[in-house]
Amino acid sequence: MTQELSVERIMNTGLLTCAPETPLCEAAARMAERRVSAMLVVTDERAVGIWTERDSLFVDFTDPEAVRRPIEGVMSQPVATIHPATPVGEAALRFSAERRRHLLVVDDAGRPRGILSQTDLALNQGLEPYLRLREVGDAMRQRPLLLPGDRSLNEAARHMGRHGCDAAVVTCQDGELGILTERDLVRFVARHPGNTVIGELASRPLMTVDVEAALIHARDLLIDQRVRHLGVLDGEGEVVGLLGFQDLLAGAEHLYLEDLREALEQRDQALSQSRRHLQLAERVIDASLEGIIITDAETRIEFVNPAFTHLTGYSLEEAVGRTPALLSSGRHDADFYRDMWRTLQESGYWRGEIWNRRKSGQLYLELLTITAIRDDRGEISHYAALFSDITHIRENEEQVRRLAYYDPLTRLPNRRLLEDRLELGIRHARRYGQRLAVIFLDLDHFKQVNDALGHALGDELLLKVSKRLRAQLREDDTLARQGGDEFIVLLNEIEAVEEVTRVAHRLVESVSAPFEVGGQAFRVGCSLGISLYPDDGDRVETLVRRADSAMYRAKQEGRNTYRLFRAEMHREDRGRLELETALRNTAETGAGLGVHYQPLFDRDSGELEGAEALLRWHHPTLGHVSPGDFIPLAERSGLILPLGERLMQLVAAQLRDWRAAGLAPPRVAVNLSARQFWQSDLVAQVRELYAAYALPPGQIGVELTESVLLDKHQEAIATLQALRELGCRIAIDDFGTGYSSLSYLQDLPVTTLKIDRSFIQQLGESRGSSAIVAAVTGLAEELGLRVVAEGVETEAQLQALSRHHVNLIQGYLTGRPVEAATFAERYLARHGAPA
Repeated sequence: MTQELSVERIMNTGLLTCAPETPLCEAAARMAERRVSAMLVVTDERAVGIWTERDSLFVDFTDPEAVRRPIEGVMSQPVATIHPATPVGEAALRFSAERRRHLLVVDDAGRPRGILSQTDLALNQGLEPYLRLREVGDAMRQRPLLLPGDRSLNEAARHMGRHGCDAAVVTCQDGELGILTERDLVRFVARHPGNTVIGELASRPLMTVDVEAALIHARDLLIDQRVRHLGVLDGEGEVVGLLGFQDLLAGAEHLYLEDLREALEQRDQALSQSRRHLQLAERVIDASLEGIIITDAETRIEFVNPAFTHLTGYSLEEAVGRTPALLSSGRHDADFYRDMWRTLQESGYWRGEIWNRRKSGQLYLELLTITAIRDDRGEISHYAALFSDITHIRENEEQVRRLAYYDPLTRLPNRRLLEDRLELGIRHARRYGQRLAVIFLDLDHFKQVNDALGHALGDELLLKVSKRLRAQLREDDTLARQGGDEFIVLLNEIEAVEEVTRVAHRLVESVSAPFEVGGQAFRVGCSLGISLYPDDGDRVETLVRRADSAMYRAKQEGRNTYRLFRAEMHREDRGRLELETALRNTAETGAGLGVHYQPLFDRDSGELEGAEALLRWHHPTLGHVSPGDFIPLAERSGLILPLGERLMQLVAAQLRDWRAAGLAPPRVAVNLSARQFWQSDLVAQVRELYAAYALPPGQIGVELTESVLLDKHQEAIATLQALRELGCRIAIDDFGTGYSSLSYLQDLPVTTLKIDRSFIQQLGESRGSSAIVAAVTGLAEELGLRVVAEGVETEAQLQALSRHHVNLIQGYLTGRPVEAATFAERYLARHGAPA
């Protein structure tokens, strides 16, 4: 049996979680920022509750303290869960039957994997045919909740909750219409607006759509405008309804129910005639292909027809006197049945799909209609239920859908589904200003494999190739089979070309590894072509065609490699690859690496107080490579660790040589990247370095940027304190250029702040720079920190610094970075400082 599209394929994996003690306003602020509709409350990796946009309707906005309560006091619990492998159709049934908006997706161990919402189903359940054939008027809420703008926020929330509305149209003072939604209320929970009336809080203007417009147009408008509701206008421009994602789903269900209503009305007529023509009715019932059950008012079975016995396996004698619970599958909870009977009591009938179990234990899906039969006094005397087995219908529908969108051999998306996803990806990338990539992959010499091993083993090879390719991609990426030995990869949300080429490298390497098929081990290669949106085109067919063209160029230029569609981009990529290869060789051998030293002077005395060690690289063919080119490359490729270790060794060796020559070198600072600093053995490395080169404590210090410490400054305290115990001075470099959190300065054992050169160079020209320098130096003075002014290039800048608490000067005015020999000749002979 073909497997149905599972919940795992469409769920949202970006879970937003918080602890039970989190204030409600803080949780709401995070929901508003992320634009999500639910906050999961988690303890010990288990979901203990959920707070949704719907819950915002029941917040007391008259009490400002209500929004500061811990979320555990207002969350809903327990959380309804669903397994990732659950078919999407079954999830849709749960949403409808249980009247929920969210289901938490958990694995076998009960750990959260993602969350599924009604909106996810509206976007992924294949409603396009229905949406194209129906107009907005078929699905809209015909009497939207209309509130005057002078109502208070609390009154509005109470009205919305009482009427079960997720949005209300607001009439503002100027006559303009706005809208107040559950998502707006979440923002107000996060930022309590006080006694402000809703006319000032409503979102304006109200986005609208014509009542006769196609639902597919309204759906696209909701997505493109990033709104959740549209006002519906009649021919005279009056608002006559409201439409949202929930209504799209409800509309589809309503259409389905209307079809069933017509069928039931026909059955009701047949039952009415049966009272006058009992013999004829009995023959009709006995001959019916649908199962029929008649119970008394207490739901005890009085009669079943032969079709019931055929479908369930229970005979009339086995069923009479028992309740329909003998068919229960265990798949529906008590709330499902409670809602069913409440609907039956209120309206006299219930229609829906339900899972039941045959006498043999086999589960089946049935389409069930239950009608309450009343006596002459209007009291319910019997219930009549009609059902048919629709399991095979659903299976056939899924089989047709899978054949239409999935490759039968590899189970990968086919060209048709890929084009749909690529079209959606292009729209998403255009909306958010992002890139995406298309990779066209063709196996090299696959025809020879088919001819040598036969098509059966060739198919087995294709299956193994598809598994390897899938393993190299992110969960959100799409791998599709074009046909034959051709595959297409869609990569969404690409920030840099390097990301795509790294994936291409991995794909080539994975396919190039040996395969074992039919007891034989052999290798195949693959050629890849890459096109990018929007660089190479903005249409589906253009991107695929150009990726195909680049793939053929890869075949012509050697096979088992990749090519970018644009030649200049390929040249840039080759240049980056050559540079990375050269840097990797240099990191292994150390050839071409050197150190320049830039002096730091005491501002007032002019004495040499220290130096900063700067790594330099000279390659035999590339020449002098700028640090601005190779340092970021080293960070991205992971080479910063061996390069940083070599820099430390070079500096330590030079300091030892100077001391052996009778010179008194100053303290030297070495820059550490985030990867270097967060090594578990960093302190041990520095300690061993001091011992190996017989250096006095504190001879080598470190410089860190704010970004290294900002997010985890509490974890950094132990490492920094250990470095301080070795005598190391610790400087915060480029201070003021990032997101400066001043609170960490009083917690961390740093010794020095280095004011970024951008502020120094604008001294005297910008009041803002002068104010920043004054603030930073004043703060440093109060905290007992030394201050270094970086990038001092003119006497005017040096003079301007005399008004501030600055200890040290570094810049071209006092000394450029120079090689070790020049540094010793210029500074150490004349400015010997104590070690």
